[in-house]
Amino acid sequence: MSSVIECDKLCFRYPNTAKTAPPALEQVKLTVERGELLAIIGHTGSGKSTLVQQLNALLKPTQGTVFVDGKNIWENKKTVREARFLVGLCFQYPEYQLFEETVEKDIAFGPKNMGLEADEIKRRVCRAAELVGLDKLLLKKSPFDLSGGEKRRAAIAGVMAMEPQVIVFDEPTAGLDPRGKEHILQMLLRCRAETKRTILLISHNMEDVARLADRVLVMHQGKAAMHGTVEQIFARAEELTEMGLTVPCVTRIFLALRRMGLAVPPGIFTLEQGLRELLRLAAESGCAL
Repeated sequence: MSSVIECDKLCFRYPNTAKTAPPALEQVKLTVERGELLAIIGHTGSGKSTLVQQLNALLKPTQGTVFVDGKNIWENKKTVREARFLVGLCFQYPEYQLFEETVEKDIAFGPKNMGLEADEIKRRVCRAAELVGLDKLLLKKSPFDLSGGEKRRAAIAGVMAMEPQVIVFDEPTAGLDPRGKEHILQMLLRCRAETKRTILLISHNMEDVARLADRVLVMHQGKAAMHGTVEQIFARAEELTEMGLTVPCVTRIFLALRRMGLAVPPGIFTLEQGLRELLRLAAESGCAL
């Protein structure tokens, strides 16, 4: 598997901050593999959003380099423009960015700015609407007539229509009810399966991270504190809790069992794993569950 994003010694300090204040990012080194789903976790102010804004040249590093698809994105004006189409950012509550008179025009806004032909723009709009599960009958409606979940999907479709190699989702289920949340998560999985795009997911929901991610990046005080597979990261549950982060409920349960002296593995993070381990313990002890 080849890398699509590489960051080396990445540092960033916001303008007009005190020189004595710590930087927002400090010596971050990161490789994102093509086609993976990387979850980025960390408490508020840890540098998550600042980091992803470096990846498509919204923010320029104070120091260090960012390579996207093998190119230094700050090499020249052309590479800066290319990066903004290669890496799509979908911020929290993206529906607040809807502004056109119809859903179709809103989804088409990005592709139109790319200078694409009308037929290609139409194809991309239809494909993006299909990927997010948006009924074609809604394309002629005003985006402000949609439900909350439909607005969210329409806004995400606008990013997908530009067909970036990498899509960053910043808390994509924030504020949604359970049904709307599940719809968005299924949409992410479908997008990844059908397009093979790389997905970066910023989330505070550790159950979602455990369920969806291939690898996890833990940001802490502007630094990349941990980076590894889901198993590797949640096996370090005690370190995560010391950083003020939560872990999946099942991980907390088995961490408590370990503290009680039971010989259970540290890397349990899904209900299926937990059930298998309980069945194993029951079998060893001669109990029936």
